[in-house]
Amino acid sequence: MPADLAVIGLGPYGLPLAQTAIAAGIPTLGYRTGPEAGSLTPAELRRMLAGGFRTAAGPAELGRVRTAVICAPTPAGDDGNLDLHQVENAARTLAAHLRPHTTVILESPVHPGTTEEFLRPLLENGSGLRAGRDFHLAYSPSRVDPGNRDFTPANTPKVIGGLTPACTESAAAFYGRLTDKVVRARGPREAETVQLLETNFRHVNIALVNEMSVLCHDLGVDLWDVIRCAETKPFGFQTFRPGPGVGGHSVPQDLAGHASRSLRMVELAQQVNRQMPRYVVQRAAALLNEHGKSARGARVLLLGVTYKADLADQQATPAEEIAGRLISMGAAVSYHDPHIPSWTVLDRPIPRADSLYEAAAEADLTILLQQHRTYDLQGLSVKAQLLLDTRGATPTGAAHRL
Repeated sequence: MPADLAVIGLGPYGLPLAQTAIAAGIPTLGYRTGPEAGSLTPAELRRMLAGGFRTAAGPAELGRVRTAVICAPTPAGDDGNLDLHQVENAARTLAAHLRPHTTVILESPVHPGTTEEFLRPLLENGSGLRAGRDFHLAYSPSRVDPGNRDFTPANTPKVIGGLTPACTESAAAFYGRLTDKVVRARGPREAETVQLLETNFRHVNIALVNEMSVLCHDLGVDLWDVIRCAETKPFGFQTFRPGPGVGGHSVPQDLAGHASRSLRMVELAQQVNRQMPRYVVQRAAALLNEHGKSARGARVLLLGVTYKADLADQQATPAEEIAGRLISMGAAVSYHDPHIPSWTVLDRPIPRADSLYEAAAEADLTILLQQHRTYDLQGLSVKAQLLLDTRGATPTGAAHRL
């Protein structure tokens, strides 16, 4: 069966889109833009293949679809800005095979203006076609929350901003097959800025509660009790919880160098969040000292080294920096994670604990970095000699909390 949709980029944004399209009965073709890691389980991938999903044998197949969605990752580059190389490669590849009347949609996180100023010229120059006249062009921010069973692409509203009203309606017709609600933005810049606001909202609020965690520890205040009480307010408050750092694929954007002014709040949020792995290590060393032990030579067990609970994705996980800092202090670091069979930090393999409770009993300090569903935190708090909980997940009084 010929494919109706091409998903270009099979990473954290593309695979969930392809999965949703297959579930909606849309014949879907996948095209890789580079080394990519998604968060779908092997069982989910098998169901996609059984439903008709296939990867392209070559780029020529991209010219046989009605809709092409670019989902290439845009990680932070060495300068802190978004790296658009995979988007550029995807656009050049698609442009060489682009046919009239195709709808092209960009879902990758980008700076406002990228669809019109960066993607559009690549597609037009490579195809000889004109966007808005010969083919439709639009932007739609990806709203993927890996592992969230309550909000899926099917029941999450989709924002769309097209180059022209006709472009918007063409993209809306496609997404209307996948989701219950389509929201039309004024144009691509507005849709791109929706992504900017949503991503930065997360990072700024995590930074606020991370900074509160440090303050509350210094004041001797139970932050977790503060959050428990605050979240009962039915208006003007949304719950965020502190942690050892901020991982994931969404990169905060302060627009430095891309606008007349930067977002100072986002700059500050990045500074706060980047300090959290160091703060966790400081707390760990202080706990060891309080119990008559030095970080040098201490046996430290890290629990959960992925960036999000119940997933195997390690993108930007703070566990890596925490482990590296502990190792540099002379600690003997091991880890346990049901989703990660092997782990390397600073070019050295980190020993994996086979038996969680035996390892916790033997370790001088156990640090809970990620709250995987399989962890029995009550039992763990009993077995561990010393437990630092960076997620506030253990029963009250059972561990030292961040």
